[in-house]
Amino acid sequence: MRLKDKVAVVTGAGSGMGLEIARLFVAEGAKVIAADWHGDDVNAVAAEIGGDIVPVTANVAVEAECVAMIDRAISEFGRIDILVNNAGVMDLFQSVADVDNDTWRRVLSVNLDGPMFAMRRAVPLMLAQGRGSIVNIASVAGLGGGSAGAAYTASKHALIGLGQSTAFQYAKAGLRCNTVASGGVTTNIMQSIDQSHIDQAALGRLGAYHAANPGMLEPIDIANLVLFLASDESRYINGTVIAADMGWRAA
Repeated sequence: MRLKDKVAVVTGAGSGMGLEIARLFVAEGAKVIAADWHGDDVNAVAAEIGGDIVPVTANVAVEAECVAMIDRAISEFGRIDILVNNAGVMDLFQSVADVDNDTWRRVLSVNLDGPMFAMRRAVPLMLAQGRGSIVNIASVAGLGGGSAGAAYTASKHALIGLGQSTAFQYAKAGLRCNTVASGGVTTNIMQSIDQSHIDQAALGRLGAYHAANPGMLEPIDIANLVLFLASDESRYINGTVIAADMGWRAA
């Protein structure tokens, strides 16, 4: 087992990529804190997966709930070895001239503040242990400007920067931080927005980029990559950004 006796916290574990990451981690021997802001969903996931998995209802945009989520790993299992910042929301595809404050703040609070809150609490605990692996789920939107609106794109660029800063600062202390820039993945992220408010004109401008997408990945494809980055098999990989996008970025 590749994660035998490791303790992991996975956010956004109630569905999609987070669910598959939690499922795969448990299958590989990890003890998992599965967090999601939809309590019913993550409770159902934990019941389905079974084993050493503890469901936690947490909105990562709220610092106190992030702290409690990390602390739950300590109270349940005595340590934290892996943190996967997967929870995220989409924007309305608005360009910078049109993005409203509510959308901007909501997207940045979940996609950037949440990972920072979780990392800020987890990193000192990992440093005290002498090791730890953080995997942040960004997007091809964090590598360019053509796949989403201003808010989502800014949040994922910033998340990549946060991860690289963390990797460099703590590289000599046994802590690693890597980022997955996912392409199109079959998830329910579009349910995180009111699709009737999508900026259709801006979305049309992005159509050229989306037309170059070779295809959609499944959540398990991302989970397999996260497993590798979380495990000791990647112990010399740190500060990297891996695009899992079927070659979309190569277009």
